[in-house]
Amino acid sequence: MTRQQDTARLNAAIFAGCMVAFLGFGFAATFGVFLAPMSAELGWGREVFSLSVAVQALAWGFAQPVAGAVADRYGTARVLAFGAVCAGAGFALRGMITDPTGFVLTGVLVGAGTGAASFPIVIGALGKIVTPDRRSFILGLGTAAASLGMFVSAPTATFMIGGVGWQPALLLIGASFALILPFLVFIARVSAPTASGSGAGAFGTAIATAFSDRSYLCLFFGFFVCGFHVAFIQTHLPAYVIDANLAAWVGGLSLALIGLFNIAGSFLSGWSGQVYSKKKVLSGIYLARALVITAFILLPLTEAGVLIFSAIMGLLWLSTVPLTMGLVAQTQGLRFLSTLAGLVFLSHQSGSFIGAWMGGRIYDLTQDYTPMWWAAVALGLLAALIHLPIREEPGPLALAEQI
Repeated sequence: MTRQQDTARLNAAIFAGCMVAFLGFGFAATFGVFLAPMSAELGWGREVFSLSVAVQALAWGFAQPVAGAVADRYGTARVLAFGAVCAGAGFALRGMITDPTGFVLTGVLVGAGTGAASFPIVIGALGKIVTPDRRSFILGLGTAAASLGMFVSAPTATFMIGGVGWQPALLLIGASFALILPFLVFIARVSAPTASGSGAGAFGTAIATAFSDRSYLCLFFGFFVCGFHVAFIQTHLPAYVIDANLAAWVGGLSLALIGLFNIAGSFLSGWSGQVYSKKKVLSGIYLARALVITAFILLPLTEAGVLIFSAIMGLLWLSTVPLTMGLVAQTQGLRFLSTLAGLVFLSHQSGSFIGAWMGGRIYDLTQDYTPMWWAAVALGLLAALIHLPIREEPGPLALAEQI
């Protein structure tokens, strides 16, 4: 095969990966637009819906390292195919189940599916097949594609709820995951396993070595905060807007704006990771989040204020992902990248569980989201400090690959 053909296959795989990220992330990230209409029609407190989203986040988190390990050993395409089918079935069931317990449990199926078919697995695969000098940018590109999915999905879901109702809308969303499958052919052509032949002992040693590295621990615990922020805001911001007597479209548009501006934020983050210190940029992002949320709490809540907040938060939204994944690759190497990145994402999703569920719990108890907003501020400040001790150099695992 000629070099030109190799380049064409690589570019096709990058495009396909971006499409998978686009299709797999959008509706999962904007499911919060269903909170108010479903809770009102079914007579649920907000904790029921929030707990389903929280279970989804946690199942996503536990699925991520397992899916990453399978991808490392056997290749990425089959993992993505399983995830697409699983997530699609989970969303379809959400459109058919009206029992609160059953609805909460659908979060397990959706979470396991999105854990195997969403952008962390995709950008992990892309990160392995490009050169180190392009890696940060390509990770940003994959994250931006996921953000574009969020931008498109939020108004689309809002429009479908208003047009056909929430149940048919969820059935259509479930069917949309089948669109992922054709793109996997292009990913399979270039995504070779990096840890084929490695037994459970090798994976266990790699995990133990990573968790003995201070830099990896900082990334692990810092990403918890990102998950808390993202899940709380994307689950509860649309309802928070409605509670303030603003129009429902403002909540849908707010999530769309987060997705739109995160496209720019992801590109900027990917580029900055190639030029500046990744850990310092990460600390700056978390500090900026804390300041923006503080301003949002203290200023009067208006339509313009919500949209401005959403746009600024969009710039800071998933911009943590390419930098965090880039630092995992830089400090821990590539052989077990999907596994170790998956474990870091488990921390993210643990934060997501707390952010989504506790938001609903506190609201049902107090009819007020203010304590959650201030918790988000405090955690943002903590995360800004956590990333500073990271050493931006190869750790023991990465050094072992060079021998």
